[in-house]
Amino acid sequence: MKKLNLIFIILFFYHCSTAQYETEAGARQGGMSGSGVIISDIWSSYHNQAGLADLSGLSAGLYYSNIFNMSDLKDIAFAVSMPTEKYGSAGFNYSYNGSEFSNFSKFGLAYAKRLGKRITAGIQIDYLRFAQLNYGNTGTAVGEIGFIAEPIENFYLGAHVFNPWRAKFSGTDDYLNSILRIGAGYYFSEKVIVTIETEKDIDKPIVFRAGTEYNVIPGLYLRAGINLNPVKYSFGLGYKYKGVTLDVAYINHNILGYYMQFGFGYTLASKQEVKGDKE
Repeated sequence: MKKLNLIFIILFFYHCSTAQYETEAGARQGGMSGSGVIISDIWSSYHNQAGLADLSGLSAGLYYSNIFNMSDLKDIAFAVSMPTEKYGSAGFNYSYNGSEFSNFSKFGLAYAKRLGKRITAGIQIDYLRFAQLNYGNTGTAVGEIGFIAEPIENFYLGAHVFNPWRAKFSGTDDYLNSILRIGAGYYFSEKVIVTIETEKDIDKPIVFRAGTEYNVIPGLYLRAGINLNPVKYSFGLGYKYKGVTLDVAYINHNILGYYMQFGFGYTLASKQEVKGDKE
């Protein structure tokens, strides 16, 4: 019983300190404290679907995190995207977090397309399911929409909205959080990118994030970031070889301690030419 109570307490603090019903998928973005609204990779499915439009081939990714080092609080995600030359990119993603006592899962169908030389846009329809032991489960459908623009060379702007129509779970009167993220990023060279981002939940204070990624040598990436409100520091490491990507991130929460994120990605393209992969 003590273990069960501890799980519920940590789940409460965890969801109060992060965007409700959004998974922190993507260890690359995790290493940059979640500052990923202008990043284009397979994990754009969870940060800004517009980024999927710049993938160069069939891509898939797996993500795992042991939230605050408790085996009963695992965070798992999967994403796949198939780009086409004329019709844009389609994607599917699934995530699960929690335990057998209380858990949340999300199914998403995404579509992204380049609208011009310097702008991409994306949308996604999600089905959210929340289950609690002895209390049954409930679900609802929500939407996501975003864009990424490059107004000047190497400078990117991005915006993403989660749940724009304020959906709520069936059988309840509680509305799900509606969240707006706005960010910018600049490539100081082919090796260094710096990103900044703000997030506003309609019912919570503004969150600020910043991150950086440095391509030390071909294929090896170092990352760091900070998140304010709540305070979280992060560090990350990534390695890319041909179509394979391996990422790991360390996040330190000012109240709940540290946890790790792990990611694996693969693309059938000979080289994944997306923003952040300039070599």
